[in-house]
Amino acid sequence: MPVSAVDLPFREQAEFFRRKLNLPTEAWTDIYSREHDWAFVVAGANRDALVSDFRTAVEKVVANGGTLQDFRRDFDEIVTRHGWSYNGGRNWRSRVIYETNLNSSYMAGRYQQLLAVREDRPYWQYLHSDAVEQPRPHHEAWHGMILRWDDPWWQHHFPPGGWGCQCRVIALSEADLVRMGRTVDTAPPIEWEDREIGQRSPGGPRTVRVPQGIDPGFERIPGRSRLDSAVPPERPTPLIRGSAGGPGVPNLRPLDALPPPRVSPVGLLPDGLSGEEYAEIFLNEFGATLQQPGTFTDAIGERLVIGRELFTTRRTGELKADKAGRGKYMRILAQALREPDEIYARMEWHEAQSKAVVRRRYVTQLLLPDGDETALAVFELGPDGWTGVTTFSPRDMDINDLRVGVRLYRRED
Repeated sequence: MPVSAVDLPFREQAEFFRRKLNLPTEAWTDIYSREHDWAFVVAGANRDALVSDFRTAVEKVVANGGTLQDFRRDFDEIVTRHGWSYNGGRNWRSRVIYETNLNSSYMAGRYQQLLAVREDRPYWQYLHSDAVEQPRPHHEAWHGMILRWDDPWWQHHFPPGGWGCQCRVIALSEADLVRMGRTVDTAPPIEWEDREIGQRSPGGPRTVRVPQGIDPGFERIPGRSRLDSAVPPERPTPLIRGSAGGPGVPNLRPLDALPPPRVSPVGLLPDGLSGEEYAEIFLNEFGATLQQPGTFTDAIGERLVIGRELFTTRRTGELKADKAGRGKYMRILAQALREPDEIYARMEWHEAQSKAVVRRRYVTQLLLPDGDETALAVFELGPDGWTGVTTFSPRDMDINDLRVGVRLYRRED
């Protein structure tokens, strides 16, 4: 990937970098792997003012573009002003700071873009850059390889794969593969190796396991942990109700009827599947997998992040997709989110926060394909998490109790 002022800056890249927090460190191993998605560090820069000045210099390049020579002018001025003593020569040290931050933020933004078009362009191709001075044999061997976006291989090999790596990934469609006369490749086996790092760290050296061909600290997808953290947790009490109300919290109810039920394109899942299987089926409805989160744009244009964390116990990491026997209703619940009859924005008083919070509620009524039984599915999402229910024979209840708030969307009959 050529590093230039012309092709680097773009919105996703700038936003990724902007959200980082400055963190003084003694050594590059003070933070590791996914922690770099959240922190801006310069190895050995252990004073707040020094880190802040480097942050400003790098962010200027990320936001506006700039060459290595431009950055080196700022680098020299910062080093002189702070009297910073660093390891390595000036040209090497400035290049590492410049290229590592630009390449990682570029690929983090690129990852977001690739996920956004994965339904139309589901195949990712690994491209090695001839611009690197010392090419890595493994990276050269991966050049041109085409894998589906959700192939587990990407979890540990999405570039950059090391210091100075300028490899990149492009998205391809079915038509692209036909035009190229290509098919999807089989990912090479991952061969792990133990590497010792942190010899200069105050905490001493330690051993990490990385795939062959990947430098320690780069065995991850840049920006991936940002998506993981954006997946809403399940609310502790999965209670769907009208509204708790509260001071200054008006809730409206529609006067017209819910659109008539459609015949559902999906039915109930069989009993006895594992929690992983139930969760995978739900996630696949949104182009996500247990290994890879995905983004989904709902009927009103809101973007949601969908991933395994929807069904994960945060404390233990245990999957709970089949909690209380709900696993067989997963496709019905997903249908409420994918193709709702109505969407509401409603306000509820949050006792713990002592304030009103806004939740989006997705309501849909479906006629099961294998009979005349009707299901009502509700999926609700708020700043404190999500909850969902599927109820059968809704004629036995007042559906309007669930149609509460400002209606943002209604399916045409």
